[in-house]
Amino acid sequence: MKQLTKRIRRFERTVVTKKRSVCLMCGFLLVALLMIGCEQQNSGFSGLEMGLGNLARLSSAKTRSVSPENFTGEKGKGGMAIEGTGANAARELGQTWKVSPSVRINPGQTFLMADIEGCGAVQHIWMTPTGNNRFNILRIYWDGEEKPSVECPAGDFFACGMGQYTGVNSLAVCVNPKSGFNCYWLMPFRKRCKITMTNIDAKPMVLYYQIDYTLTDVPKDAAYFHAQFRRVNPLPDKQDYTILDGVRGKGQYVGTYMIWGSNSPGWWGEGEIKFFMDGDTKFPTICGTGTEDYFCGSYGFDKFQGRGYQEFSSPYTGMPQVIESETQPRFGLYRWHIQDPVRFEEDLKVTMQALGWQSEGRYLPLKDDLSSVAYWYQAEPHAQFPKLPAKESLKN
Repeated sequence: MKQLTKRIRRFERTVVTKKRSVCLMCGFLLVALLMIGCEQQNSGFSGLEMGLGNLARLSSAKTRSVSPENFTGEKGKGGMAIEGTGANAARELGQTWKVSPSVRINPGQTFLMADIEGCGAVQHIWMTPTGNNRFNILRIYWDGEEKPSVECPAGDFFACGMGQYTGVNSLAVCVNPKSGFNCYWLMPFRKRCKITMTNIDAKPMVLYYQIDYTLTDVPKDAAYFHAQFRRVNPLPDKQDYTILDGVRGKGQYVGTYMIWGSNSPGWWGEGEIKFFMDGDTKFPTICGTGTEDYFCGSYGFDKFQGRGYQEFSSPYTGMPQVIESETQPRFGLYRWHIQDPVRFEEDLKVTMQALGWQSEGRYLPLKDDLSSVAYWYQAEPHAQFPKLPAKESLKN
């Protein structure tokens, strides 16, 4: 009996020991798997799509910046200038003391702001151009293309196109005192990014700028950023204004900026926006209910108390600028489709009606002065843009 009891106890100790060993082994395996998973996760983060929720994540992405103090963005090459627009102010201090903070662009000259090689994305652009911002033409080219994917006057690109400063406080674009233009559209590229500024004015301009970008892997499904300017004045009778047309391929529409010049007295914003996509002809897939509705306002943008328009600027929508005039009141409006991009598979056309009111509660087609910037992403190649309006037609 004693021998049997000893054997049972010995067997129980053996089982307990094996259980402990198995538990320890499982624990070690779990920790190892977690460590491997974390290492893969950290090394795999591209550093794109930034926000408060992922600022703590490590990445192998390399941060670079192009400015007049480092035209190439190369590592360790900033602040080396010994000549530049600040050379006289820095004459007693010398190199590294803000010798080249800006560039001078002569009439008719196209200045190469950035020529970046490699794979990555532009994450932020800041600039403050002097002169008439309708005559400062911004162009951006992706991966060696000959025709630009972005082409529009600088002021309009930054939702401040009427030649007067106005503050804009949105997620995609910020305009800060006195004329600090900022954009945060993510702009991926895979081989090369070229950015230029052309001065079509009759006098020189001065440009301060900084282009912040990262060199990193770009996801296969990341499309290319595009922006296109248009203007019609006056809009032909009973004709919709075209914000964008001729887009072919797959992508998503992400924003609209408009300057609405009212050539007629009274209210101007009853017209509907329409998105024709993927083979739509006479009738669109998406049809709005009014101009102020599309820009996420209501009832004529009226002030709560008293008469007049209420300016506003918010993360996704705004009417930050109203210029009252007896001859032509003008309104600057934006709508960013950041949370609600308009996706298309094959083609896209975007139009806006110009409608007011006439007697007996009838709509009145308007012949207003309309200009716009359309913002979208798409797979390349893109269709060639319409020719930019002539200088006289660009004037505010």
